[in-house]
Amino acid sequence: MDETIYEINGLRLGLPAALATDAIAEKLREGSYEGDEARAVDRCVRPGFRVLELGAGLGYVGTLAAKKTEPENVLSVEANPDLLPVIEANHARNDVGDVSLMHGAVVGHAAEDATAKFHLAAGFTGSRLGAKGGRQVEVPLIGFHELLRAHRPHVVLMDVEGAEAQFFDRPWKCPLRFCVMEIHPKQYDASVIKKIVDRMSTMDMTYDPVTSRGKILGFRKVWSEGA
Repeated sequence: MDETIYEINGLRLGLPAALATDAIAEKLREGSYEGDEARAVDRCVRPGFRVLELGAGLGYVGTLAAKKTEPENVLSVEANPDLLPVIEANHARNDVGDVSLMHGAVVGHAAEDATAKFHLAAGFTGSRLGAKGGRQVEVPLIGFHELLRAHRPHVVLMDVEGAEAQFFDRPWKCPLRFCVMEIHPKQYDASVIKKIVDRMSTMDMTYDPVTSRGKILGFRKVWSEGA
């Protein structure tokens, strides 16, 4: 496989030529690739925490999380089948091969054995459910709330190209401490963002200015006095 290895934040990441774009390669070279997400991991992930990552990309953020806790505490989910061997290779070259990697597109609710068409964008960023044209592949659907019940994460990190709008229909059943997501206001209106913020508030989560920046929206648990 023709790939370039980049050094970023103490890690080695391989990027195959078939998935590379000039923009992705430049960010990897200059060390800014997923910089906000990397800072969020440093803020949120602590030893012993379980982490659920939705949208694994090259495996960078999941690797950072595994280094902060333990690899077996991290579950990464990725819909793009082209990225799965890349993620596995990047986990292995950074000694976090015990991270669990699941293939599928996460939605609010998924019937057993359900699948859907997934659009593969140039490179890999921007690939998502629901987009028309281009290369389409059939991928498994995974129910978000079922994932929460199974993994019981303390930290949820997500970049799922607008699918996050479906995840806030009811409270999350997990010991959540931090949630950091990239929101996609071009794909939904302000009422959806309000729904996200309102749902987090009902779960005793508040806006976290440390992890929030631009389209990255972070929340942290509010602990009662003496807790």
